[in-house]
Amino acid sequence: MDTMLKAAGTAGMVAEETLDPVDWADVQALSHRIVDDAVDYLRDVRERPVWQDMPAEVREFFAEPLPQSPQPLAQVYGEVARNVMAYPMGNIHPRFWSWYMGSSNFTGALGDFLAAVQGSNLGGGNHAAALMDSQVVDWCKQMMGFPQSASGTLVSGGSMANIIGLTVARNARAGIDVREHGVAAIDKPLGFYGSDQLHSCHRKAMEALGLGNRALRRIPTDAGLRIDIDALRAAITEDRQAGFRPACVIGTAGTVNTGAIDDLQALARLAAQEDLWFHVDGCIGALIAIAPENSHRVAGIEHAHSIALDPHKWLHAPFEVGCVLIRDASAHRSTFAVTPEFLESTPRGLASGQWLHDFGLQTSRGFRALKVWMALKQHGIEKFGRLIDQNIAQGHCLGALIEAEPLLELVAPLSINIVCFRYRGDGLTGERQKALNTEIMLRLQEDGIAALSDTTVHGQHCLRAAINNHRTRRDDLDLLVRETLRLGLEVSRRGTAG
Repeated sequence: MDTMLKAAGTAGMVAEETLDPVDWADVQALSHRIVDDAVDYLRDVRERPVWQDMPAEVREFFAEPLPQSPQPLAQVYGEVARNVMAYPMGNIHPRFWSWYMGSSNFTGALGDFLAAVQGSNLGGGNHAAALMDSQVVDWCKQMMGFPQSASGTLVSGGSMANIIGLTVARNARAGIDVREHGVAAIDKPLGFYGSDQLHSCHRKAMEALGLGNRALRRIPTDAGLRIDIDALRAAITEDRQAGFRPACVIGTAGTVNTGAIDDLQALARLAAQEDLWFHVDGCIGALIAIAPENSHRVAGIEHAHSIALDPHKWLHAPFEVGCVLIRDASAHRSTFAVTPEFLESTPRGLASGQWLHDFGLQTSRGFRALKVWMALKQHGIEKFGRLIDQNIAQGHCLGALIEAEPLLELVAPLSINIVCFRYRGDGLTGERQKALNTEIMLRLQEDGIAALSDTTVHGQHCLRAAINNHRTRRDDLDLLVRETLRLGLEVSRRGTAG
């Protein structure tokens, strides 16, 4: 009887499933092929277009409905190779200078793969990935000249790093317990100050922090597009007299438009005199601190209360990884830490490690540290510093090439590695000149030659080349100038601008 019941029970059971492959040997063979293809992809990146538009059939591929049944992994990879790998944004290409992004590296890509295989959640706990996360933060402190006692956390990128830093600043300077009572209980409106060249993420931060865009005072800049210290001091005095509470000054170590670097030493002194939190948005230029020939440009950054920086820019880590450092570790943790009963620490075991989610907004956190750690171990910090110097030298080289061409002109002062320029045209001004330069930019992109962006600096439209790429060579800059001149002449003759 028992045997019959067991047989009936077994017959009625549904087979248990898993996402692991039935045949690991097949997956291993395909994985080797994928790695071989990946090496070829990076090795030959210079031979491919920087960017190319997708044909209609590729766009239609991304409109396919939700898959209901399985298909072989080799077929899935084939679709990725044809429709994804062939049409990248292009930022790993040596002639991608559109935006300030970094160009990745193969060691970092291997780190991302291994991090995904290990699968650790970096909310915290007693395990190796959590220790490595903290170690990479400690290395960032060393790069910035911060004390070991400072705090920090890895985040998605510069926008989140700035938001974390400014949240701590708000809470530290509010005069009340903001976490308990909210911003409505602050007795005087808080004032935050930065240059008129600030990144847009600071406005988003003010809005997200409940302070509103008007809490962010944009201070005029000087001829070099750096914050005007006298105008800043006057604005702080004016706000105090008007009943505001000045809370934080934001220094920029490399603006997005031109790469201008504020006088960080003067800002540190002013912040100390006025009892303000000193935050540095260093997502573009903070890492210049490790560059032997150019570190003087960011002198004073070590005096900040908080710094936002981006390892996925000048450390060339694969996207995404940003970092924020906070000098006052207690202020950092007290801004975010919450300990529910299911996340209490234990004296031993898995929960005996530090809870890293206490230093930011995410409880679930990816293992971002490994890709940074592996590349730093392989190459050493000195090489990354030399690559920064190399990019800055290339920026000045491009500037000199432009100045040597009568049909080209610089539109903004050249600070580090962001070059703002335009094709003059034959007597063109205003919207007609903008249309001509926009057409040049689009044709450079569509022909796969180079990727530039455009911007407006003090009312003047221009093309913008941000050379933040360890693969860029002098020949690439020569090519950019030649092709800009060729396309400028061609568009002008055909009258197709705009």
